[in-house]
Amino acid sequence: MPSDAPVEEEIRKMTIEAFADTIVPGEKRWPGDRAVAGASAGPGAVAAGALELLEWSATGVVDGLDELTRMLNDQARAHAGWRGLSLDPAVPPFVALPFGERTALIQALISPGHPEKDVWVSLALFSNMAFDTGAHMNTLDAIAEGHPGIKALGLFMPDADGLWRFPRYGYGRQLAELHPHTTPSGSPA
Repeated sequence: MPSDAPVEEEIRKMTIEAFADTIVPGEKRWPGDRAVAGASAGPGAVAAGALELLEWSATGVVDGLDELTRMLNDQARAHAGWRGLSLDPAVPPFVALPFGERTALIQALISPGHPEKDVWVSLALFSNMAFDTGAHMNTLDAIAEGHPGIKALGLFMPDADGLWRFPRYGYGRQLAELHPHTTPSGSPA
């Protein structure tokens, strides 16, 4: 009996990428990209490695991704029915939703009182984390490779001695004086 594993893996990949793209939108990776809606210029969560982060065993969610995919696609089918939308059967239901409908569905799923809210908020947080920090990567590697979120934040390589120093203040001004007992490495005394 032939395995459906490659089909199921592709469904999971597209669905999770579409979810992550709805949280931190980016531009399409190629003209026919269905998972990434292209709702924003520049790279988003998918380009930043959201799928890689979610599939990393350290996150603790990888074993549940198949079930989350099923749940999200079930929710998308129900959402499409309520809105009177027909879905393209060539792609997973969540992927088939137009971007605005993906957004509306996720807003409903993360709303206070929704019984599955905690699950969807967690998935959204990981999508943000992939973009904001590249948590699945070594920071120096992420910077060297031009990770899109870290690049957007303006984080740069440490000095030759391996320490990060910041030539300008993050808020445009110094917020506090250094403690007089701060060591040259920046550690508290």
